[in-house]
Amino acid sequence: MRFDVLTIFPRMIDFYIAESIIKRAIERGLIEIGVTNIRDFASDKHLTVDDYPFGGGQGMVMKIEPLFNALTHVKGGHNKHTVLLCPQGAVFNQDKAMELSQKKDGIVLICGRYEGVDERISLSVDEEISIGDFILTGGELPALVIIDAVTRLLPNVLGDERSSIEESFTSGLLEYPHFTRPAEFMGMRVPEVLMSGNHKEILKWRRRQSLQRTLLKRPELIDETKLTEDDNKIMEQLKEEV
Repeated sequence: MRFDVLTIFPRMIDFYIAESIIKRAIERGLIEIGVTNIRDFASDKHLTVDDYPFGGGQGMVMKIEPLFNALTHVKGGHNKHTVLLCPQGAVFNQDKAMELSQKKDGIVLICGRYEGVDERISLSVDEEISIGDFILTGGELPALVIIDAVTRLLPNVLGDERSSIEESFTSGLLEYPHFTRPAEFMGMRVPEVLMSGNHKEILKWRRRQSLQRTLLKRPELIDETKLTEDDNKIMEQLKEEV
């Protein structure tokens, strides 16, 4: 899969993708990431990408011409799924990450800045996405969040393919707690069941912990998750314990 990021701060993207899982995925040819500087498509000698808003008001607005020209260049006539990162967009979640992971023709991520972008660019995008109900300086961090979340779902990216299946939100619930060596630290012991070697009991323990953690921390997720008959029995027990 190929990601193309349109930004006026390309080094912000370059620094992140040069590390960890993203770097390894690039080296193995599992993903490509192109970073395009929108300023390269400005038409004046000062490479201007913003201007005052019509109608007055505070701040500056990203100009339509360099943004449109950069997008046209990157898409190159191909049907790449184009995303504008902005506060007005639908909130990004695991379901959206899974949906985007199926965009085989590639994804273009447009990073807004200043007070926003000229509204006319919305006619050239497929959807608008936000990573939460708060304001950031620009779209670079959201772009990296999306690249990271989507990349993890692609085949052969993770060392253990089960990792992306068992993580929080993939099943609708929060993930169970994790432990590693030493078995005891400052009087705090790892649950005995995890060291028992009894995989059936370990799975039962993990499912109960996942349900319990979700009930305590994100109860709204319970209503959105399809629970089994065993899950419902566990939920009844957990509610009695509260």
